[in-house]
Amino acid sequence: MPVQQEARILDLVEYERNWVDSLNRGDLSGADKAFAPDCVIHITGAPVPDLDLAGFKQMVSVLLAAFPDLRFTIEDQITDGEKVAMRWVAEGTNTGPFGAAPPTGKPIRVEGLIFDRVVGGRVAERWEQWDQPAMLSQLGLA
Repeated sequence: MPVQQEARILDLVEYERNWVDSLNRGDLSGADKAFAPDCVIHITGAPVPDLDLAGFKQMVSVLLAAFPDLRFTIEDQITDGEKVAMRWVAEGTNTGPFGAAPPTGKPIRVEGLIFDRVVGGRVAERWEQWDQPAMLSQLGLA
């Protein structure tokens, strides 16, 4: 692979590495660098499937409050033009309230897939799917 093409691919996926690093520190401000202000985030199975950036940050803040030690790992990334596909894993322990449910103290391991359209180094649109039923089952809530 030519060096210039390799550098472009690294630049293209750097937004996600920075976002995951920020997320793993419990810092949602990284979203403002990773996502365009007018991006749309489609999440399969979410109560509100199409979120703006503020709605997405609110959803993530609820997860981080319920799982303060939640850690995300990018397992795979594939790029094609302005598209980036990722497979991720998240692990953490439910030590805070999760919606109406009190903390269970149980650990979770959840896997998910993301497909981003990246423009100017920021997510313009995201499609995300993660195994919500498995998470609820691990918590004993389903």
